[in-house]
Parts: sequence; structure tokens; C-alpha cells
Amino acid sequence: PMDAYPDLSPPMVEIITQWPGHAAEEVERLVPVPVELGQSGIPQITVEELKRKRDAGADFFLLDVREPYEVPIASLGAPLIPVGELEKRVGELGTKLGVEKDREIVVHCRSGARSQKAALILKNAGFTHVENLAGGILAWADRIDKTMPKY
Repeated sequence: PMDAYPDLSPPMVEIITQWPGHAAEEVERLVPVPVELGQSGIPQITVEELKRKRDAGADFFLLDVREPYEVPIASLGAPLIPVGELEKRVGELGTKLGVEKDREIVVHCRSGARSQKAALILKNAGFTHVENLAGGILAWADRIDKTMPKY
């Protein structure tokens, strides 16, 4: 399947897409996307870029879209709205969390796949500055905080 993408070069991040007849894990392994721009025009941000933003005190909103059981294992300290609940809870970003539609939002999960889906949900809900954390919390644990557990 990779022969279908001869013009893509590293760095890459793996993203789950709709691919009938394939398990999500298999699709995640098979479909690479350039780090700079994910599917459907969602910009990808590296963990190094995220760390620089945090260290500089940049004004952005970090959203965790993993499941509640994952947060005690490893966390970046972001508010949690699981991706499976995001469509019905998207209004909470404005009402409970004070996030304006034009504010920068960085979405993260474990590997970057669920957060890509969540970023698309936010984009479709009218949020204009949404980015996906490429590689997710696993990339953070690999390259930023090596003491963070990986799961």
C-alpha cells in the first residue's frame, strides 16, 4: 500500500482513516501523513513545538481526547473530553472552558490518531485554529519527558 504514496517523505505521522475492511490498528500502520499537514487540512504540531509554546506561555488551549482511564497513566494536564463524546459536548469548550472559536486549540491523545479525528470534529464545529499533536503523548514521553510512562 505504501507504493501509492511515492511522493511522501519523512517526517511522517500515522493517522487512522476510514478504510473499509481494515482494522483501525492496521490502517494506522498503513496510512502515513506528512507531519506538517494532516488529512483534511488539519495542521500537525510536534511535541517540541508544543513544549516551546508552553514554556513561552503562549495563549492556546490544550485538549485531551483520550478516555478517562488513560489520564492517571500519563497526562499533559489538559482538560479531558473523550473523542467519542466530543460531538455532543463541543459546546462545553465555549460555555464551561471559555474557548472562543478563533482561539488556537492543540488536541492530543495517545498516538495522534484519535486527536486527528477530534480536530476534524472541532473544525467542522466552526473552530478555526485547530492543530493535532503529532505522535500524541507517546511522542512527548519519547522526546520531551522520558520519565513519563508509555502505555
